[in-house]
Amino acid sequence: MHDSRRVSPSMWHTDWLQLAPLSKLIREQAGRLPKGASIVDLGCGDMPYASLLRGLGLDYRPADIDADAVAKGKLPIGPDGRVPLPDHSVDAILSAQVFEHVPDLDAYCAEIRRLLKPGGTLILSTHGSWFYHPHPEDHRRWTRTGLVLDLQTRGIVTEEMHSICGPLATTTMIRLTAFAFVLKKVPVVGPIIAGALAVVMNARAVVEDAVTPAAMRDDNACVYLVRAHVAV
Repeated sequence: MHDSRRVSPSMWHTDWLQLAPLSKLIREQAGRLPKGASIVDLGCGDMPYASLLRGLGLDYRPADIDADAVAKGKLPIGPDGRVPLPDHSVDAILSAQVFEHVPDLDAYCAEIRRLLKPGGTLILSTHGSWFYHPHPEDHRRWTRTGLVLDLQTRGIVTEEMHSICGPLATTTMIRLTAFAFVLKKVPVVGPIIAGALAVVMNARAVVEDAVTPAAMRDDNACVYLVRAHVAV
């Protein structure tokens, strides 16, 4: 997924309501780091947030499991889940929409603990509720309390939690994604219709999210983002 789609999505995109707030939160959270701070994008994929983080003056270090990671300018994540960096050597870690795809949460969180300096920051987002989407695998969904607990039991303490897209809006986004999947298969006009439908349903979902009580949205979000640190 290109930088522009993740960082500055359009209402023509079916996942605008999830991606736009997520990008804003990542920018806000990363913006609280000091200039020059090192940040490892753990499971970076196509590195959609590289420009955003570098633009904030951070030392961006992408890491992934690609067989040709080094050729793509990434740090390779080995079969043991480790990144070739020294212990306690980075100021922050970004894990954006990766956690649900990780088969071994213990190993993943252990690497976060190993990499972060004392007082370092973890910025992690993952799904509360959404379609099954293997990249290449898809293992979990979380409740708000479940995500906090799963991190806590692995030595990571949540400082802040932010909820994106409440239950009413999420159901609209799920229908939109399904409709668009079918429409985009129609030659020529299908993608145009899908884009127009996305604008209409995104607008509807904004209203639905606005009228959803905050407590309901917080406990039933499509996406959660946490700011956390390693337990002392």
